[in-house]
Amino acid sequence: MFGLLGLSPVLARAGGAVLAVAAVRLFVRGSGPALAAAAQGPGAAAQLPGPQRGVRAQWVRSWRPAIAIAQRMYLLGPVGHGRHRSAAARRNPGPDAPPAVAKPQCDRIVALGVEPDRPPLRIYDWITAKGVTRVERRYRVLAATVLGGALALTTACSGGGGGSASGPAASKEKKSAAAVSIEPANGATGVKPTGALKVSVANGKLTEVKVTGKDGAEVPGALTADGLGWAPAAGLAVSSEYKVSAKAADAEGVATTAESSFTTLTPQQVASPQDNIADGQTYGTGMIVSLTFKKPVKDRAAVEKAITFDTSDGSVVKGHWFNDSRVDFRPQTFWKPQSKVVAHYRLKSVETAPGVYGEVDSDQSFTIGRSRVSTADASSHQMVVEEDGKPAETIPISAGADSPASQNTFNGTMVIMAKEGTTVMDSSTVVNHEGPDYKVKMPHALRLTPTGTYVHGKYAPDNPFGSRNTSHGCVGLQDGSAEDGDNNSVAGRFYASALIGDVVTVKNSVGKQVDPANGLSGWNIGWDKW
Repeated sequence: MFGLLGLSPVLARAGGAVLAVAAVRLFVRGSGPALAAAAQGPGAAAQLPGPQRGVRAQWVRSWRPAIAIAQRMYLLGPVGHGRHRSAAARRNPGPDAPPAVAKPQCDRIVALGVEPDRPPLRIYDWITAKGVTRVERRYRVLAATVLGGALALTTACSGGGGGSASGPAASKEKKSAAAVSIEPANGATGVKPTGALKVSVANGKLTEVKVTGKDGAEVPGALTADGLGWAPAAGLAVSSEYKVSAKAADAEGVATTAESSFTTLTPQQVASPQDNIADGQTYGTGMIVSLTFKKPVKDRAAVEKAITFDTSDGSVVKGHWFNDSRVDFRPQTFWKPQSKVVAHYRLKSVETAPGVYGEVDSDQSFTIGRSRVSTADASSHQMVVEEDGKPAETIPISAGADSPASQNTFNGTMVIMAKEGTTVMDSSTVVNHEGPDYKVKMPHALRLTPTGTYVHGKYAPDNPFGSRNTSHGCVGLQDGSAEDGDNNSVAGRFYASALIGDVVTVKNSVGKQVDPANGLSGWNIGWDKW
């Protein structure tokens, strides 16, 4: 019956077993004695009362189909021939022996809980020796074993009496039509840290891309709006290993994954940038951060992007290029007193020029001290010093001589670059020097420009301070006669209170306007052009 429904022979056997067991369970309830007598033959049945003797005929008629099914499935032996037949009789059956039951042509019958080499099960012996309850329990266990095993098998096997054809084999997992492409190729070395890493997909969309370094840190990046590509948010690090894992799905949702790994290049040339600040130092409100490179920079935008500033007062800091090797950074106006600044350099993996990398990854923090701005008026020969916006003192000065031009003091806003103490003033270092040569030591020297402009002390017996401009282009202050000056002099006190980054502005000089590139004079450029 199950075979006619198109089920496999295994399921057919399982169904037959279930029917047989169900029939036994229905019949044995209330018919145990009759069954036992029937199993022992006509003699025993004849000794039963009349109503129970009728059970024999009823049993034979009602149970023959179920028994036949069980026999065909190798679950029951021939009716009337119990386990007590001798082994010899089983090996050499006589003419009266029942026909042999065909053995299923499949060794997987073991999986159904029935061993092929085991003699057929004998229902009559069970009924006689164990009683109806034992039979019912035995067949309940057997049916569950057979049915469970049958459902577990996927390939059918046919018994001696034939069966339906086996079902189709499990289909292979469907392959995704999406094709993921990862650049650079797997195992690539010497990869450029910018522009080389790309992930794309054809015939599908990317669902996830993860790029990690050797330390496990994930590289930030984003999928394109159409889901067809992915790119990192910033450049990678040089001399580093990376792993890429990309997932995508086709139009039917079938997923695929691609993986790759590569190593970035190790720079052979570096730009070796240097700045003018020291970590943890305190500077004046006019401090400008100046960065110079030993090799010319071609990609200025990449360098500017790699240098950022954090400021405690929220000041915005911008960079200005004076040439291919120098960029200066400052806020729009002087720094606010007591503010904190951190400069972040992330240049190590930046290609500043073809084949040249920035080399440096570092952070430099500094603090802005009190505000101190000095304004020297070359025409009045006085310098007014303001501290935190209030006049602190007025100092007599002697600015650069009116002639020759090489001895004029520059006009404009300059910043103290260095505190040099006693230094040598040498005319041979002055560009386009005019007049007599000189080489003298000057105490309490505060450098304003690389070209030789200072605020410094000077011992002058004729005391030109406050009345005449006699300097070689500097702003001179009265000092002691000793070679290193006098720390208690006007020059000595001014020097002691000065900070690198303090502002010194010169006005009303006959000289030219200071070049913004000359020292830290960038304050002479408007913010719109900075």
